[in-house]
Amino acid sequence: MALGCNIWNMGFYACFIAYPLIYKPMVKENSTVKRITIASVVSAVVALQLGAFSVVLQTKLSGISELPFSKFLMLMQPIHLAIGIVEGFVTAGVVNYIRSVEPALVEHRATGGGFRKAVIALSILAVITGGVLSWFASTHPDGLEWSIKNIYGKTELDSTPSGIKTEFQKIQEKTALMPDYSFPSSDDESGSDAWPAPDPGTTVSGLVGGAVVLAVVVLFGVVLFKWKKKSYSHVKR
Repeated sequence: MALGCNIWNMGFYACFIAYPLIYKPMVKENSTVKRITIASVVSAVVALQLGAFSVVLQTKLSGISELPFSKFLMLMQPIHLAIGIVEGFVTAGVVNYIRSVEPALVEHRATGGGFRKAVIALSILAVITGGVLSWFASTHPDGLEWSIKNIYGKTELDSTPSGIKTEFQKIQEKTALMPDYSFPSSDDESGSDAWPAPDPGTTVSGLVGGAVVLAVVVLFGVVLFKWKKKSYSHVKR
């Protein structure tokens, strides 16, 4: 259920609301650095605000938490506003870089040298980020944890799994190859709050996770391309 909520909160709003209804109309065909930057920031802010509101609403509807709706909402929205602004500028930086090496890739489809250059550069950055920079991930609470902490004084709520939730938790514990983005260990990790935290498990999970996501995206892209091509051929006939 958590995975489904995350896909909706972080994927649906960005891909099906922010991008087609905000980013594309703002950028249009004559994209400029300024226009891309503004559109990226606005789109990211809107997507995160909608996602943050959905988290609060889903928590309320789930009935498994006594978080006060109004107070939770008033904490979630401002912190995700700040996060959205930062993510918007990061997105703008990536898009503007791609535009600088292969402008047609931002607006249309390109397969030239600029396309290969962009793919290579972004792949290298992804490997560095997932393999090394992940060691420097903040140990401070994220937006959701920060909001919960400001209500209850701690980042996680006490809960007693029961019923189907208990069964799914057992399955997860048995099948998770790298729980908490690291290799399973029976040792007491007393220094888990250390920063930075060089860990081969973190590196492997970052690289493998990135590769899996890339493989899924490529697979869906190939399937959609073939489906679109097949549909077009039928219409043409």
